[in-house]
Amino acid sequence: MDTTNFVNQLRSGARAKFPAHASSLDYARKLDQQDPLRHLRDEFILPTKGSLRKRHLNGILPDGTRVASGVDKVDRAAGNDINGHDNGINGTNDTNSTDRAHPDCPTPDDDTPCIYFCGNSLGVQPKAVRRHVNAHLETWASIGVNGHFRAFASSPLVPWQDMAENCAKRSAAIVGALPSEVVIMNTLTANLHFLMASFYRPTEKRHKIILEWRPFPSDYYVIESQIRWHGLDPARSMVAIQPDEHFHISTDTILRVIDEHADETALLLFPGIQYYSGQLFDMERITKHAQDRGIVVGWDLAHAAGNVELRLHDWGVDFAAWCTYKYQNAGPGAIAGAFVHERHGRVEMDTEDGRPVFRHRLTGWYGGDKSVRFNMDNNFLPTPGAGGFQLSNPSAIDLASLSGALSVFDKTDMAALRSKSLVLTAYAEFLLDSILADQPADAKEPAFRLITPRDPLQRGAQLSVLLRDGLLDTVSAALEKGGIVCDKRKPGVIRVAPVPMYCTFEDVWTFMDVLRKAIA
Repeated sequence: MDTTNFVNQLRSGARAKFPAHASSLDYARKLDQQDPLRHLRDEFILPTKGSLRKRHLNGILPDGTRVASGVDKVDRAAGNDINGHDNGINGTNDTNSTDRAHPDCPTPDDDTPCIYFCGNSLGVQPKAVRRHVNAHLETWASIGVNGHFRAFASSPLVPWQDMAENCAKRSAAIVGALPSEVVIMNTLTANLHFLMASFYRPTEKRHKIILEWRPFPSDYYVIESQIRWHGLDPARSMVAIQPDEHFHISTDTILRVIDEHADETALLLFPGIQYYSGQLFDMERITKHAQDRGIVVGWDLAHAAGNVELRLHDWGVDFAAWCTYKYQNAGPGAIAGAFVHERHGRVEMDTEDGRPVFRHRLTGWYGGDKSVRFNMDNNFLPTPGAGGFQLSNPSAIDLASLSGALSVFDKTDMAALRSKSLVLTAYAEFLLDSILADQPADAKEPAFRLITPRDPLQRGAQLSVLLRDGLLDTVSAALEKGGIVCDKRKPGVIRVAPVPMYCTFEDVWTFMDVLRKAIA
């Protein structure tokens, strides 16, 4: 068994050829033994089967670490916390007994890590995040406003005013960009609005936006509201590309729609990976085809950044935006990232009046170059590159969390993560097919079908499984009972995402074993 052979097969676009005995638990464990990234799992705190049932804070993390619970003891006379639980202040309970005696607390038998296949919705917590956030809190408490300009020698953080730029530089390799082409700011939907304010400049002739049939609701709302903002009619200006009966949109279909509407189209805004089906689009080919016809191209990389290898600079993408709480594990609602190609971020000085010339955008103080930012003269000189699209002072605590998450990426690279992901996903596909092969021959319809492309180069870490009508509740209950977390989308899709940073081949096998028994 050599996983390198699997990687080579999959990177060529072929399907991995697993042996017949690959459906055994022993085989999955041997794949884990060969995994060169298996040490990264130790960088994370995975929920346990017990912690998933937790209903109150008890100061114990799933890995057993004791921390301050964050529960304010407001009723000290009665010895109760804000949830009404006895906190032992009056001597009736010590910390150990309270932590373990409460029915909602995990017991030793429950402390096995859960199987977490929901990193396409929210990644698990890196251990480094707590260290980075604590460093920020200590800095703030110790030196106040001086934290903007001073960092402690033992701190993992740079001064606050440099944190966004530091995170941008470390994010550049994740999306295949120059450091100056990345900015860390706001959240995903806000960034799409700010970027479209600069890049969607409709005219009477060119006003259409090409999108796909089922964008994530926020993307749809952004596109629709931007069109209305310009006084246009979404029914006339939105071109949604429909999939085939397998929920797939071929590249040829996309290129054909671009050609049909090219003369009237101002912008193409697509997801790098379609959130529902898990399809990975050919971003390089689509970008070039659209730009050759005078169309600006933007990508929502919410499900692609940190998941697949990207080359935004080399592909000439005009702009892109992504969140950092999925595959980058920076925490719920974490600060987001954006890309602006260097040709759009240039700042040049007019030779006649000496004023800066730059691409129009909505502007704010933190987009101003640091060399003149504190002049307070109201003469806006943007930071060259994507940083000039920033508006507000970014949240330092959000940046600390992202910095901690990025520290795990500092230990690897996207090529290595993608290689493991290709094999993990292929193994999941193999086991899914094994389940289908064992279904009764006289079954009227299969228990499920895979709606994510079979081509490994057209998908990321996610496999979307469309269950037969009536199975979703049964399968969901079985997964919950088995301590398995994955995303469900009604009426019948489960989105299975084994993330290579912290998921194992044994996780994949166990998940499939629970699924097999649930649909039996």
